[in-house]
Amino acid sequence: MATIKKSTTKKKTAIKKKVAPKKNVAPKSKAKKPAFGGYAINFAGRKETVEEVFGNKPIAPSEMTKKIWAFVKSKSLSNR
Repeated sequence: MATIKKSTTKKKTAIKKKVAPKKNVAPKSKAKKPAFGGYAINFAGRKETVEEVFGNKPIAPSEMTKKIWAFVKSKSLSNR
């Protein structure tokens, strides 16, 4: 007679190692890029204070932007 061999199978559980995601390294730029939109504003050497440009009362950010551009244009601080 033939003997029947019992097959025992063990489930192998794979141990998963946590792998840190690879960081995307940006390539180094060769030359300095110009300002977005082509505007370059230089405030170097200005003596005006924030109160002189914006005033003493609180204002909204949109009003700040308008006043900054009015100041830049009146003093010819941009490259355009």
